[in-house]
Amino acid sequence: MSYQSTTIDSNVLVTRERLRGTARRWRRHGAPTVATKSDDPAARGVFGPGSLAWDILLHPAVIVFQSPAQFILQLTYKPVVAGVRDWDPVSKKAHRGELTLFDVFDRGQRNSGIHAPMWLGDGDTAKRVSQHLIRVHEKVAGDLIDVGEPELGGYDANSPRDSMWAALTEMHSMLWIYERLGFKGLKRTGRLAPELRDRYIAEVSEYCRLFPHDENELPQSMADLQKLYQKYDKLFGVTKTLAIIPETGENFHEVWQDSIKKNYHPSQRKVKLQFFFQEGLFKLFAMGAVSGKTRKNSGLTPGKEKVVVAARVALLPLVWLLQIPPIERYFLRMMWGPDAVELVAEARKRHKAAKQG
Repeated sequence: MSYQSTTIDSNVLVTRERLRGTARRWRRHGAPTVATKSDDPAARGVFGPGSLAWDILLHPAVIVFQSPAQFILQLTYKPVVAGVRDWDPVSKKAHRGELTLFDVFDRGQRNSGIHAPMWLGDGDTAKRVSQHLIRVHEKVAGDLIDVGEPELGGYDANSPRDSMWAALTEMHSMLWIYERLGFKGLKRTGRLAPELRDRYIAEVSEYCRLFPHDENELPQSMADLQKLYQKYDKLFGVTKTLAIIPETGENFHEVWQDSIKKNYHPSQRKVKLQFFFQEGLFKLFAMGAVSGKTRKNSGLTPGKEKVVVAARVALLPLVWLLQIPPIERYFLRMMWGPDAVELVAEARKRHKAAKQG
């Protein structure tokens, strides 16, 4: 695409306003209503004020590092990668040669911000958003997860198995961020006591119930979750053939990159700056916070793993700095949407009152 002419395709041009977006980018399913402390599930929502889950999900570390942490663990689950490869709107755009760097960032923004209403909203809010996601994923299914491992079979985003793992990988990664990157004042949050980790997993299972699930598989403890990881171990990891599109034999990563390169415009430097944080610095810290098994499943060599873990430890003062209120608010607004600042503030207010009461 040439930019010698005076007419620039609006699809490739990125202004500050377009980068930041409006609430419409995140709230296509109605404005969220914050949950209240109540015995009524409709008012309390999935977790509600006073829950352990809100202790974790409202922590500044989780808000700042949520996006890269979630992507790291979810993209080690092969059916999720297959769904992105075959059905994601970003992949469809890349096939048409229309994908831009902004499109990829916009996709990340919407993915990051859509979870907060389910985490923090009342029952109606959580149901509306989860039903929206179920509708979006109706067609996300295929007969082949990986052309190099046909024995794995197919995938279906709305199946009990794949739906459960989308939720579990999302929420387990938040626990790691809280424990390994979080601070309380100047002190690290540290690893939760075993009984609290079990309680968090039990609360997370309630979140899984928003989506198609097999009740017999939902974990009630960390031991249950570890057994699930073992049961589905073959579905985790990366292979050289996972990125190959079954119908065409193309590598979908390369298709993306070719389209992004073709549609580059200097105004997209604003997006590159955001990617420096989300896919560079923040991903480095998040990769150092997830489990060793997850780093291996992500394709890290033992040498790179040592560097990542050492960097997380050495740069903890920077990790702390990124969680101070002005910086947290900046990334909260950028990744979760304009109404998320008020949503989180109100949830924190209600959570504090519930714990004091």
